[in-house]
Amino acid sequence: MTIYNFNLGIGWASSGVEYAQAYRANIFRKNKQEAKFIFTDLFHENIQAMTQNIGFEDHEIIWLYQYYTNLKIRPSSYTVEELESQFSSSPSDTKRTLGMITYTFLSVNSQMNVFLTKDGQFVSKTETIINGNLVKRDYYSYVKVFSEYFKPVDHQARLFQRRFFNEDGSVAYEELNNGKESLYLFEDRTIYSFEALLADFMKQLQLTTQDLVIIDRSSTIGPEILRGRGVAKVGVVIHADHFSEPETNDERILWNNHYEYVFKNSKHIDFFITATPLQKERLASQFKKYKNENLKIYTIPVGSLDKLRDTRKKRKGSALITASRLATEKHIDWIIEAVVKARLTIRDLSLDIYGEGGEYAYLSTLINEKKASKFIRLMGQKDLKDIYKYYPTYISGSTSEGFGLTLMEAVGSGLGMIGFDVRYGNPTFIKEGKNGFLVPYEKNNAKANIDHLYQGILKTFMCKQTRDQNAFRVQSYEVAKPYLTEIIQRKWLELEKEVLHD
Repeated sequence: MTIYNFNLGIGWASSGVEYAQAYRANIFRKNKQEAKFIFTDLFHENIQAMTQNIGFEDHEIIWLYQYYTNLKIRPSSYTVEELESQFSSSPSDTKRTLGMITYTFLSVNSQMNVFLTKDGQFVSKTETIINGNLVKRDYYSYVKVFSEYFKPVDHQARLFQRRFFNEDGSVAYEELNNGKESLYLFEDRTIYSFEALLADFMKQLQLTTQDLVIIDRSSTIGPEILRGRGVAKVGVVIHADHFSEPETNDERILWNNHYEYVFKNSKHIDFFITATPLQKERLASQFKKYKNENLKIYTIPVGSLDKLRDTRKKRKGSALITASRLATEKHIDWIIEAVVKARLTIRDLSLDIYGEGGEYAYLSTLINEKKASKFIRLMGQKDLKDIYKYYPTYISGSTSEGFGLTLMEAVGSGLGMIGFDVRYGNPTFIKEGKNGFLVPYEKNNAKANIDHLYQGILKTFMCKQTRDQNAFRVQSYEVAKPYLTEIIQRKWLELEKEVLHD
């Protein structure tokens, strides 16, 4: 029996979906349930570094494009010396900068740019430029993984071919690309589209009645998974709010487009998984109302806590922590504005922001504009398991969380909580007046929402401060107890037993 988990991509600033999968992988390991996590996007750096970064083990990962080679998921180890040994002539000039080496070959009017891994030790990618035109990129892990070939069109480098290699450097297969579509050339056959490649991959898995297929992201890959599942049972994990409330009325419902395909084809889905009872109840009632269907829905949290964490040291005074991708929908700018305002009253108030993402530059600029760099810090991406416990209070600016892994981790370390009264994660982990405060959320009213967060901060740190924060800590630990790993382990074992043997 194998549990195959399907996703699209992964990155250095991964979303909650990838972290949820990593938590799940840990549960499966403890349960001794065989599991594979399949990624179908094309990656331009070693996928191993990104999957290892959030807790996957190499043997658990299948990358679609590498599946058709004999390469393994391994750390990068291809050295600059190995690369140089392949040069047909000595470079005329070599320039080294941080993370990059440039070789110039004047005899053939060419240049090679070598991009190093994040630690600067190994080769990640090379670019070959001839007569000023990009003609090739090579990608490496422990050997060369694949090459991309370009031709100049309208003064732009246009991709037209990829070659994927085996360990010995032989070509495993090729991809021809016209800018819109791809076909894949194997020694014994041709596959005429990405969809057909995924369909072929599903056949290669040879799924049986004892296998489970779990879909974490279905856009672009859902149809081929359902068509190719054979006799295996298929489940879908709901990671976000599954419908649009403004576009929903008594006659019709607008599903979240990430789930629209699987909801339309719900008769072919054996089970759904939601992270909270609140979402399970809503989803079940909506399917009954709008489709007259009774879904099989399991509630299994997407994360778990190996233990409840505390510190013998005193927690930081009026200190807030928040952690997420630095993305617009997390509204970290609202938190910054609220903290700056509250600092006028709470003189020792501080905020540490953990995470990486596209909003880093904007948030850094905002902090500087507010002259707040002494008490608001961008801390980068870190493993927070043993960091939360040094803070008294967690604050969230997100307006929608299917679960909220950081919320779970925060209550597991006994933090008081502040967040908007929005479904589904916040009311799951924030119990009004008991371990924190759920503040009102007003759609399309940033100013009001900043003020609501500000009021939540004041209530937390100024109302019967010491007694309330100790009480909040006790209640947060109570909220966290159902999310201990041993309890989530049992839920997955029960699901397997029911789905495969009912």
